[in-house]
Amino acid sequence: MRRRLIALCLAPAAALFFAFWLLPMAWLVALPAGKGWSTYFAVLTSPRYASSLANTVALSLAVTAATLALGAAVGLYLARTRFAGRRALLSVLTLPLSFPGVIVGFFMILLGGRQGAVAQAAEALTGERITFAYGLAGLFLAYLYFSLPRAIASYTAAAQAMDLQLEEAARSLGASRWRILRDVWVPALTPTTLACGAIVFATAMGAFGTAFTLASKFEVLPITIYNEFTNYANFALAASLSIALGLMTWVVLFLARRLGGPALGAGA
Repeated sequence: MRRRLIALCLAPAAALFFAFWLLPMAWLVALPAGKGWSTYFAVLTSPRYASSLANTVALSLAVTAATLALGAAVGLYLARTRFAGRRALLSVLTLPLSFPGVIVGFFMILLGGRQGAVAQAAEALTGERITFAYGLAGLFLAYLYFSLPRAIASYTAAAQAMDLQLEEAARSLGASRWRILRDVWVPALTPTTLACGAIVFATAMGAFGTAFTLASKFEVLPITIYNEFTNYANFALAASLSIALGLMTWVVLFLARRLGGPALGAGA
C-alpha cells in the first residue's frame, strides 16, 4: 500500500520529466543523425560554425575574467567597509539581475547605439558619431553589466562569512598583505570564484536576448542556432549546434563542481 501511494505521488513528476525533459532531449540528440553522422561535428568542421563557437567562447571567457576581478574587488570592499547607504548601494548594484537580456541590450543601445548618449555627445564635440553597441564591445559591456551583480553579491556574502581570526592570526605572525591575500583570502574565496565563474561563463555562452539585440556585427553561437532553425529551417544542424553548446557549458559546470568540492556543488 505504501509503495503504491509513493508511486502515485511520483507519477505526475515522472510524467512531467518524461514529457518536458527526457523526450525533447532524446529527440534533440537523435535529430542530427537524419542528415548523417557528420552533422554532429559540424561545429568543428565548418569554418563558419567554428568561428561562431570561437567567438562565443572568447567572449564568455573575457566576460568571466572581468566579472570575477571587478566583482571580487567591489564585493570584498562592501563586506569589509561600513558606511551610510551601504545596503542601499548593494541593492542598486544587484538591480540588473531583475532585467531580462533584451532590456540589458536596450540599455546598451541607449548608451552606445546610433542615437545613444555617446554618439550624440561625440557628434556635438567632434562632428562624428561614435557607436559601439552593435559589435564585440557592446556585447562585452552588456554581458558584464548583467553578470557583475551576481559576482558582487557572491563575493560580499563569502567575505562576510570568512573567519576573521585566521586573518588576525596571520597578521600577528608578521605576514604581509600579500601573504595574507595568498594564504588566507584566496583559499577561502576559491569555492566562490569557481562557482561564480562557472555560472557566469555558462550564462554568457547561452545568452540570447542580449545577443539578439546587439549582435549585428559579431555572431555568437546562440544567434547562429536561432538563424539555422528560424530562417533556414535546418533543424538537424540547429540541434547539432545546440548539443555542442550544451556539452561545453555542462563540462565547465561539472569541472567547477569537482574542483570546488561539496560546498561548490551545493552552492552552484
